[in-house]
Amino acid sequence: MPGRDEIMAFVADNPGKAGKREIARHFGITGGARIYLKRLLRDMADDGLLEKRQKKLIKAGDLPAVLVVTVVARDADGELIAEPASWDVEEQGAPPKILVVPERRQSQPRTAGLGDRLLVRISGDETGPEATRAGRIIKLLERQAASILGILRIARGRTFLEPIDRKQRELDIDTSDLKGAEDGDLISVTTIKGPGRYGDTRAKVLKRIGAMHSEMAVSEIALHTHGIPHRFPDRVIEAAEQAVPATLKGREDWRKLPLITIDPADAKDHDDAVHAEPDPDPDNPGGHIVTVAIADVAFYVRPGEPLDREAHLRGNSVYFPDRVIPMLPEKLSNGLCSLKEGEDRAAMAVRMILNAKGRKKSHSFHRVMMRSAVKLSYQQAQGAIDGEPGHTGEAVLNDILKPLWAAYESLKIARRDREPLDLDLPERKIRLKEDGTVKDVFVPERLEAHKLIEEFMIQANVAAAETLERAGVPLLYRIHDASSPEKLEALKEFLSTLDIRLAPSGGLRPATFNGILRKVKGQPDAELVNQVILRSQAQAEYSPDNIGHFGLNLKRYAHFTSPIRRYADLIVHRGLIRALKLGDDGLPDGMENKLEAIGADVSAAERRAMLAERDTVDRLIALWLSDQVGARFTGRISGVVKSGLFVRLNDTGADGFVPASTIGDDYYHYDESSHSMSGRTTGETFSLGDRVEVRLVEAAPYAGSLQFELLSEGHYHKRKSSRERSFARQSKGERQHKGRPRSGKSAPGRSRKSKGPRT
Repeated sequence: MPGRDEIMAFVADNPGKAGKREIARHFGITGGARIYLKRLLRDMADDGLLEKRQKKLIKAGDLPAVLVVTVVARDADGELIAEPASWDVEEQGAPPKILVVPERRQSQPRTAGLGDRLLVRISGDETGPEATRAGRIIKLLERQAASILGILRIARGRTFLEPIDRKQRELDIDTSDLKGAEDGDLISVTTIKGPGRYGDTRAKVLKRIGAMHSEMAVSEIALHTHGIPHRFPDRVIEAAEQAVPATLKGREDWRKLPLITIDPADAKDHDDAVHAEPDPDPDNPGGHIVTVAIADVAFYVRPGEPLDREAHLRGNSVYFPDRVIPMLPEKLSNGLCSLKEGEDRAAMAVRMILNAKGRKKSHSFHRVMMRSAVKLSYQQAQGAIDGEPGHTGEAVLNDILKPLWAAYESLKIARRDREPLDLDLPERKIRLKEDGTVKDVFVPERLEAHKLIEEFMIQANVAAAETLERAGVPLLYRIHDASSPEKLEALKEFLSTLDIRLAPSGGLRPATFNGILRKVKGQPDAELVNQVILRSQAQAEYSPDNIGHFGLNLKRYAHFTSPIRRYADLIVHRGLIRALKLGDDGLPDGMENKLEAIGADVSAAERRAMLAERDTVDRLIALWLSDQVGARFTGRISGVVKSGLFVRLNDTGADGFVPASTIGDDYYHYDESSHSMSGRTTGETFSLGDRVEVRLVEAAPYAGSLQFELLSEGHYHKRKSSRERSFARQSKGERQHKGRPRSGKSAPGRSRKSKGPRT
């Protein structure tokens, strides 16, 4: 018989694989001797030396070869850390930390997220300082338990959830712990099963978010729905509070250079400053020296530290009409990293030499100490240039603003030659009252001052990408692919209805789209064509692999100019510090293996922020219009789908839906190629871009949705389509709708009875 030490050694060498049969086979134990082996193993278990899991033996306190874990954190490098899903802290002590490693055959390294349950195989991979074991993912068992957001309602002896998402049903709530929530409060819940095998599904309150009448309730819904981190952990706040201002050590002193900031009037953070002057070099007649200085965030946010991990997690700042969710704590974003007027600030600066036609001849990066000479809003800078009296910018007009505009005029020449995609889509903004409700919706004026700063930033971003590429330092490019063949085909079919021909996809450049936009400029369909071309474009993202930027028509491009609010920019700053040997806080070695995952993270965070911002605007406008149910509005059809029409209102830009079943008393069928819906009998057609009048039937503020009743007649001539679809083809699967009549409207040759809207 083997001794205890020999058995322990065998079990340790074969974790999760050593059962009684395997031990007997290994030590040649046969016949009646197996009875003695069984007793020995039982005694060893009673003495706490062995544990039995799934009919196999392991050393007490050790992990089985395969186990279920829950992801609980990220380490300093952003890698996932998990703990065993079943672990008795009182009996076994603190749970071991397991570094989650993707299977080698998996193409996507990030298959899981915080809160997910995984089946992993313990492996011999390196663990790093924050874990004791490593586990390779076998299977993702369960995503983080999804919570449901809604309003707590207490009425008629019943406590239930009114979900924000109208697709979800009401749920009765377990009243044993309401987390202090009261009737009308916004809460998050999770579903639980009632007692018994067939118990009803109920809801358990996870968190009271706040009263719905509070001014930030609407953005709170978006934060929760999209899982956006918005409260800094204590360790992150402490790290920010301990930050001290940078000194001149290792920096060039640029404090006498009159750099200025030009930002929105209500901006609290100022992360970029600009300066321009004529180039005195006689070999560059009419040229300019343009300087762009950006807050040196990399000095304060070091790789792997709490501030860095939180910035990576957030990815970017999120902007709502009522507040900003910053990527970095206020001590940095509005303090040490904000280029405030008259205060010394650390910066990364690029000095660019432009020729008279705006072409960049050369550039150089510098780590500097600067002092902003003056803070201007876009309106103040533009007013001073336009000669309007009384503007703050008058004091710096001749020495600072006029040289800036002169350099911008040369950059406009280069931009025209480059010809990036030039869409004209006015951006609507919401203005709030003091109580957080909507005051009005407006389209801010697009000034030359806006375009000047935008063009300066583009040039600085190009310079950053060129420098890092030339130095062979890995970076995150800002890439924008050309449109997919499917999107181009849909665009081609739509444009054909307007007698506009789109060139074959092989030769498409931004100039191709610009030619179409110039052709429709000033025409009724101009805004529609701009929108459809925008929808046909791919989405920009971050990647270590460069494919160029189609929209800007640039071969290489990176984001350098906003490290306060974008993590990708911080990565670029660190790369420049490493490439140019400007300090010991540059991009760490080995980061090239992680940039693909970081690019995917920050791209996803950007999309998440965009959705949250859009949802918040939709909810605010729906809340604003909720007391105008029954009112009439004018708008345009902004989308056509099988189930109905989307209409965008002219005044507010709000989008609402007209169900196909409420359009008229005909059968309406959807023609994808012409983006239209037509009546089978009457031929009445509603097409993308049509001007219509609608009545507001329903406003659901918390869902952010509006429903309209269509009051306008359609048109009775068909736009030319590259694919005329006969009604007979519907029998092969194309959907049709029996509509309902519109109040007071009738089609030629037919009478319609007035009916109320279908709700």
